[in-house]
Amino acid sequence: MLGSVHDADDALQETLVRAWRGADGLRDQGSARAWLYTIATNVCLTELERRKRRMLPHDFSPAADALTPPGDPIVESTWIEPYPDEAIGLPAGRAAPEASYEQHEAVELAFVAAAQHLAANQRAVLLLREVLGFSAKETATMLDTSVPSVNSALQRARAAVQERVPERTQQRTLRTLGDDKLRHLIDRYVDAWERCDVSAFTGLLVEDATFAMPPLSTWYTPRDTIAAWAGKSAMSGAWQWRAVVTRANAQPALAFYSWDEPAAAYLPFALNVLSVRDGFVSDVTAFIVRSTEAPEPEAYKNFPSQPMDERQLTGTFGRFGLPEQLN
Repeated sequence: MLGSVHDADDALQETLVRAWRGADGLRDQGSARAWLYTIATNVCLTELERRKRRMLPHDFSPAADALTPPGDPIVESTWIEPYPDEAIGLPAGRAAPEASYEQHEAVELAFVAAAQHLAANQRAVLLLREVLGFSAKETATMLDTSVPSVNSALQRARAAVQERVPERTQQRTLRTLGDDKLRHLIDRYVDAWERCDVSAFTGLLVEDATFAMPPLSTWYTPRDTIAAWAGKSAMSGAWQWRAVVTRANAQPALAFYSWDEPAAAYLPFALNVLSVRDGFVSDVTAFIVRSTEAPEPEAYKNFPSQPMDERQLTGTFGRFGLPEQLN
């Protein structure tokens, strides 16, 4: 609902407090699941009333050309945050027979980003019906509305999401590719970055690939533009990289570390969530964990030299159980 693990943590605490206070009023234990999700949904709807939707850089501004350097970072509350499905213990499969999406599909970056475009009530209906598998009647009761209103909201939500998500989910794509081929692709990707081999890196991208780096709004596409940007920036050889393989949003991810001379170690820089298509990397979203407090845009041309943003570091590398440094 919220597109942010930080916000979801706060909403969960509020949900549990309300549930504890209202537990005496729960007469039917068989309805506990719907009762608890009703509380959670209302907490999220209240939160959405007082803030703007979260997004990815692709939704914020047009793609930049290769000669455009990073601009000022945009405040972190603008951006969708990566979801540590492994750490939280995301269940496999659909939550109920009426659900249309697997729960892994529902935390993929493309789906979460698409859902943020929906009105709050449409978002709630989509998740309750298509992800959690509640019936139209149950959903209407939970949202204090009518079944026709629920069906109408669901129809609009489905149409809006289908316009923005790929035809094939990452789960279907990854199953088709297989573990061995995915591992080989990731190994080659990491090797290219650690050697700053631009040709090898871009050879692993689809032609219409995208590369985004929140909190920077700047993003690049297609492959040739990404190659030109990488050659003069991230893979110019000015920085040395190491990567640790992980998972985020039920997708392959890489925790990137940059060499820090004073620390004599590789320190966290960004958590890169990868999307895959036809055996190649189609989209990279690099969630950077360095400070955005430098007042001059020029500072972000050398983002690895910026100090750590402790909140972002805790919310990504810490939450994912990743090392504090690599030697």
